[in-house]
Amino acid sequence: GNIYWTDHGFNLIEVARLNGSFRYVVISQGLDQPRSIVVHPEKGYLFWTEWGQSPCIGRAHLDGSEKVVLVSLGIAWPNGISIDYEENKLYWCDARTDKIERIDLESGGSREIVLSGSNVDMFSVAVFGAYIYWSDR
Repeated sequence: GNIYWTDHGFNLIEVARLNGSFRYVVISQGLDQPRSIVVHPEKGYLFWTEWGQSPCIGRAHLDGSEKVVLVSLGIAWPNGISIDYEENKLYWCDARTDKIERIDLESGGSREIVLSGSNVDMFSVAVFGAYIYWSDR
């Protein structure tokens, strides 16, 4: 198995084997403060959030190819990101807008607000079955 991670200090997404060997940079260009990452091994996708000048949610193949922006409007500080494997939905939480939202992970369409709070600094989100879990600071 592999492990993927973001390095927002160097604006990179990297991968390595679980034992740390075969480390290499998957995406090194066009990133601006990548924050969170999630991988869909069956579909061969990785998704990430960015906090930079143009906050967004991106998708690429596991080797970094075919990079696309799925969401770029109406987000500010997208923190956690999670996949609902049964429904093929991508969830994220935004610490600035105080929302948890979701989209179709293939098309990026069908955007929906799942939860909207006030004065909640949403930090992470996880989806399992019919339940959504989140943390705040």
